[in-house]
Amino acid sequence: MAGHSKWANIQHRKNRQDSVRSKLFSKFSKEITVAAKMGDPDPDKNPRLRLAIKEAKSQSMPKDNIERAIKKAIGGEGEAYEEIRYEGYGPDGVAVIVEAMTDNRNRTASNVRSIFTKYGGNLGETGSVAFMFERKGEIRYAAGVGDGDSVMMAAIEAGAEDVESSEEGHVIYCADTDLGEVAAALEATLGESESTKLIWQPGTTTELDLDGMQKLMKLVDALEDDDDVQRVTTNFEATDEVLAQL
Repeated sequence: MAGHSKWANIQHRKNRQDSVRSKLFSKFSKEITVAAKMGDPDPDKNPRLRLAIKEAKSQSMPKDNIERAIKKAIGGEGEAYEEIRYEGYGPDGVAVIVEAMTDNRNRTASNVRSIFTKYGGNLGETGSVAFMFERKGEIRYAAGVGDGDSVMMAAIEAGAEDVESSEEGHVIYCADTDLGEVAAALEATLGESESTKLIWQPGTTTELDLDGMQKLMKLVDALEDDDDVQRVTTNFEATDEVLAQL
C-alpha cells in the first residue's frame, strides 16, 4: 500500500504541474492571438507579438502551440478579447494589480471581486494603486553571460536605465516604450535573454511577516488560477527569513 500511496502522490503532483503548465500555455496563447490580431501577424513587424512569443518560449511553450495561436488570429478565429486592469488591496494593505483578458467583462469583474473578498482583500477603482507603480521593461539574463560590470556597460550602451546583478543573474530595466529596442541591442551583445517583458515596478513597498505572506500568496494563487487573469503584480516586501519559511 505504501508504494501505491507514493505513486498516487507522485501522480497527484504531476497532474497538478500539468494543470498549471496547461493553464500557463493557455494564457500565453491568448496573449499571442490578441497581439497578432491587433497588429501584424509577423513578429518582426509587431513588437508586442514578438515579446509575447519570447516570453512563451522562455517558459518552454511548444512551437506548435505558438504557431496555432498566430494562425487563429490570421483566420479570424477565437473570441474577441478585451484587456482590463483591476486594482485593489490585499491582506495588510498590499497593493495589487490584476491584468486580465476577457470575452465577458461582467464575469471577470465578478470573479476577481469575489476572490479579493474571499482572501481578505478589497477591490478598488481604476487608479487606486497604480500610482504606486511605474510601467517598465524588464530583461533577465543568467549569471553566466558576464560579470556585473560588463553587463552594466552593455545595458548602458543598449539604452537601459538600471541593472541589478546578483549570483542568480542580471535584471535589466528600461522605459516601457524602449523595451523592444533595448532587448534587441542586448541580444546582439549578450545573446538571447531568459525573459523579456513589461512589468509594473513598485515605487513603494509594504513589508509582510510570515502570516501576511501566506495570506497574500493565497490571494495571488487564486487570482492567477482564474482563466481570464493574465498576470498579478503586488508591492510586497519580505525578509529572506520570511521567504525561506514559505
